[in-house]
Amino acid sequence: MDCIADLRNLLDRSERTVFFSGAGISTESGIPDYRTPQKGLWANLASEDYLNIDSFSANPERFYTFFAPLFDVFRNALPNSAHAFIGKREAEGKTLSVITQNIDGLHHKAGSKTVHELHGSLMTSRCMRCDEQMATTRVFRILSKGENPPKCPACGGVMRPDVIFFGEMLPPAVMDNAVKDSMNCDLFIVAGSSLSVVPAAMLPGYAKSSGAKVVIINKMPTPYDGMADLVINRSLGEVFKSVEVV
Repeated sequence: MDCIADLRNLLDRSERTVFFSGAGISTESGIPDYRTPQKGLWANLASEDYLNIDSFSANPERFYTFFAPLFDVFRNALPNSAHAFIGKREAEGKTLSVITQNIDGLHHKAGSKTVHELHGSLMTSRCMRCDEQMATTRVFRILSKGENPPKCPACGGVMRPDVIFFGEMLPPAVMDNAVKDSMNCDLFIVAGSSLSVVPAAMLPGYAKSSGAKVVIINKMPTPYDGMADLVINRSLGEVFKSVEVV
């Protein structure tokens, strides 16, 4: 079976595609994923406690000390061909939205406009006291001057990135929009997600139960492969480059 031809046919017939992206779409941009042995982000952590909200609140200095060298990786990363394909698809008017578990902002850099960021964005930060928001680059400039944790220039409160820490709920409005689009699309494409984290992993099921075709593109098998109409275990960049070749 020619899986690329099958994917191309599904895309050609779709007018309301939803792309659901996970960490796997950004590894080709040099951003580490979370669970790959020896390479994933967790492999470099003593425990996931670094990204727990209670741990951050109790000891933000530890978080910033750990994350300082990683921030430049995220900030300097560029979209790859998979991000570009998705952005182009939206520009053609055939995409409802992008739903992403990623915090790297690469979909926005690639031109996507309607992006539901389930886990927030690392590109902005806010004060835990007065809710003042600023670019995270500014926060890390404060950190580089020796102020750890970085403090809000307005009130002196601790700054935190606009991401969802472990122990926090997903933003209800963002999740509601993601569910709505999943139930109204005609094609739901999983791009680089292991589909191991709920409730986000339930979104392909919402799409399927509403009559959409479901495609899963991920290097490793997922728990939802059995319900998908098409499963492709290959590199996202390779897949989307092949789809564009006529």
